[in-house]
Amino acid sequence: MFYFILQPILIYNFILIAAAVIPAVALMVKVYQSDRLERESPWLLWSLMKVGILSSLLALVIERVLSFLLGFIASPDSAIYNVILYFIVVACSEEGSKYALLKKETWNNLEFNCQYDGVVYAVFVSLGFALWENISYVMTYGFSTAIVRAVTAIPGHACFGVFMGVFYGIAKKYDNRRMTKITGIYRKLSVVVPVILHGAYDYIASIENQGSGWAFVLFVAVLFGISYILVNRASEADKYID
Repeated sequence: MFYFILQPILIYNFILIAAAVIPAVALMVKVYQSDRLERESPWLLWSLMKVGILSSLLALVIERVLSFLLGFIASPDSAIYNVILYFIVVACSEEGSKYALLKKETWNNLEFNCQYDGVVYAVFVSLGFALWENISYVMTYGFSTAIVRAVTAIPGHACFGVFMGVFYGIAKKYDNRRMTKITGIYRKLSVVVPVILHGAYDYIASIENQGSGWAFVLFVAVLFGISYILVNRASEADKYID
């Protein structure tokens, strides 16, 4: 009897979770299939997804602390507040958490032997982050949220991961060549560029109701287009790291 009462709720929740998960999984498959030289082991990819989920929880804690401190620095009604909120509190917390756990999990991993691997690793961590975040949003706000986030937030995290991964893979190449200074530059870029893009994405989205809707659509379209090109070019130009 209880099963029949709960069945519609269980089915609805299953649909919501599927709607939250499928877009992230589809993007993971696309990036994975673009790995031409030597595909990564399933256990490593699964580990990277879990790392992505963990990074979302870490970022949440950091964001809460920084948001609390931000309240003492600037007024919520001021423009500087939004700039700090989206570029420092949100973008730095989320992309920084992704990068820190990505590096811990993969930098010295023996499977990291091709430049494109950096893209695979960063995108899987980013989509693990997005997957968990999306489930939380969808379970709270419903199916319509899943549709919107399927074409904005989830691909957005994938794009940030692409940029992170491209620079991360190059950094690994120079690290293997013992070129410490250049390695450091590219490792910094693998964090700074996604932070700037993430901050801009959130900031433009936040002022959409002030007449900037088309600006957000244009930004997202350009971001997706460049990311798609980067994935294809990084895949085609992939080399074993010497």
